[in-house]
Amino acid sequence: MPNPPANPSWSPDGRWISFVSLVSREPKTIPDMPKAPKDAKWADPVTMIDSLIYRFDKSGYLKPGNYHLFVVPVEGGTARQVTQGDFDHGYSELLPGGAAPEWSPDGRNILTVANRRPDHEYEPLDTEIYDVDLKDGNARQLTDRRGPDTSPKISPDGKWIAYLGFDDEYKSFASTKIYLMDRQGGQRRQLSTSFSHSVSAIAWARERLICQYDEEGDTKIGSFSLDGDFKPLARHVGSGSGGRPYSGGSFSAAQSGAIVMTYTLPDLPGEVALVTPDRNEPRVLTSLNADVLSTRELGATEEIRFESSIDHRKIQGWIIKPSGFDPARKYPLILEIHGGPFANYGPRFAANLQLYAARGYVVLYINPRGSTSYGEEFANLIHHKYPGDDYYDLMSGVDATVAKGYVDPDNLFVTGGSGGGVLTCWVIGKTNRFRSAVSAFPVINWYSFVLTADMNNYFYKYWFPGFPWDNAEHYLKRSPISLVGNVTTPTLVITGEEDYRTPISESEQYYQALKLRKVEAVLARVPGEPHGVSQRPSHQIASVVATLNWFETHKKPGAPPASAQSRSE
Repeated sequence: MPNPPANPSWSPDGRWISFVSLVSREPKTIPDMPKAPKDAKWADPVTMIDSLIYRFDKSGYLKPGNYHLFVVPVEGGTARQVTQGDFDHGYSELLPGGAAPEWSPDGRNILTVANRRPDHEYEPLDTEIYDVDLKDGNARQLTDRRGPDTSPKISPDGKWIAYLGFDDEYKSFASTKIYLMDRQGGQRRQLSTSFSHSVSAIAWARERLICQYDEEGDTKIGSFSLDGDFKPLARHVGSGSGGRPYSGGSFSAAQSGAIVMTYTLPDLPGEVALVTPDRNEPRVLTSLNADVLSTRELGATEEIRFESSIDHRKIQGWIIKPSGFDPARKYPLILEIHGGPFANYGPRFAANLQLYAARGYVVLYINPRGSTSYGEEFANLIHHKYPGDDYYDLMSGVDATVAKGYVDPDNLFVTGGSGGGVLTCWVIGKTNRFRSAVSAFPVINWYSFVLTADMNNYFYKYWFPGFPWDNAEHYLKRSPISLVGNVTTPTLVITGEEDYRTPISESEQYYQALKLRKVEAVLARVPGEPHGVSQRPSHQIASVVATLNWFETHKKPGAPPASAQSRSE
């Protein structure tokens, strides 16, 4: 039973701890290999892989085996394995929605999540909730929906189970809803059919269910009664720890109704805040970064809304201005594009973007179509159409910002990571208005991507109409490599050497294509880094410095260095 175990959880009486851990098997090797000659040392044996998913980003090549539920007494001793079989329970890289084991109030049972279909490798989202009897290990299936059923939470009185899920129709994006069922798995119903936002976490407090969700780029907390009555509770949930302003953060609810949460604002890195039943306005309890912020002036962030040129849809974004901003001056602009693509940026602290602004750049980031927090219809505007019309949303945002009068239209730059890297390459294949570009860990060729990425059982059936060999023209049409013949923009490509989500071969294809066309290009390989290039602080700093240096090198001739502009304010 290798370490580390995952998702530990206390029993109600405090006497037991449950957790999930891998029960490993010996890797398969070539059978009937002869023994090494006497006194000879042979090379390590060949590993024979027969799993559909055999490597995963941040985990590397997976050890053979399955994750199972264990319990151990608090005083220590041998842990007892509770679940069995060739399926993962409660957690694994391949089990979306896995969560901490949920104890019943009497401590006799644990709820867990598993995908126990015979073809579970080919249907990765079809998880169910199981009620496991700790006495005999019997696992009783409580749900049977076609789609994910995850995150079970038992009500304090033990009568109800709240859980998350959706009906899987192989859409690129589906909003996660809250459901209720009784302890036997009966009376299943959606808690509120009018609540359109996708829920990321739930918890019980008193007789209400607390939930976390995103709305128009802001992460929020609200509560539901058992009748579906909704009350908003708090805004600005977020960790503020990432380099980019993605949604996230977490909360914990007390039975008194008090909620503690991570909290962030554009000028406030992550803190801990408290919300009480008699006061919805969060009270910030910590000041973790006050000493650093007291000696620095952050760039001010303002919201921008504009219409897309393709269909006049309203698009939301934000602008960060350099400190000492003077609206009479002309500043260079960086368009920062979020990844996902099913994710959202918002009014949150973002270290990378503040560093860009500190060097004298106006920074624009927006939520183009496909972004979450605007409903399922808006997200699925890119269903089997990404990248595509989101390009017009991005360019309309640049146009709306330039129209404000303080941006130099001849000093525009573009960057993004992952899905943002995809769109960066798509943008420079469509226009030469940007002086240079930085594409971080992008996908360049969808055909090769779906056959080399870690989640190969997912992308081809949710993001595409089928296998690449059956839809080759569709895959190529949506691949940035199809536009590389148009590119004249100097481009820096950044990638982690151990990225298994958008494998390094994607970045290498684009770099080599640009070099063959004699377009100025540099490939930055970051050692030991998986997807995101943020495992080590020095690597995250290196990415920011490399990006700024690349932009500075390609500024309009005669323009003062951005850092000099910033210091002169």
